[in-house]
Amino acid sequence: VQLQASGGGLVQSGGSLRLSCVISGFTLDAGYIAWFRQAPGKEREPVSCISNTRSTTYYADSVKGRFTISRDIAKNTVHLQMNSLRPEDTAVYYCAATGSSRILWGMPQEYEYWGPGTLVTVSS
Repeated sequence: VQLQASGGGLVQSGGSLRLSCVISGFTLDAGYIAWFRQAPGKEREPVSCISNTRSTTYYADSVKGRFTISRDIAKNTVHLQMNSLRPEDTAVYYCAATGSSRILWGMPQEYEYWGPGTLVTVSS
């Protein structure tokens, strides 16, 4: 299983970016796909998750109303549309996957597959 995140970059506060996670060796219908982020000196934190069950979505309170997770079944890709970005959104963003049927979506240890991450920098 391989996950490859892309779409990171430098953006001004209030701007938008769309991250993509292309997955091989694992179909989106097999489980949960999530985005986590880790800022310098901080622990990895959950951002959003999409499940294989009716595409149920989950969001951290800090990104609700600004970020949207979606999936493209045909391309086996999960996207994270990030709007109204803030300097505190600056972090390396990772996509992760699990084939488990029931998880605590916000816990990194629930996911067995991880991509290398993409850096998002939001300037003030």
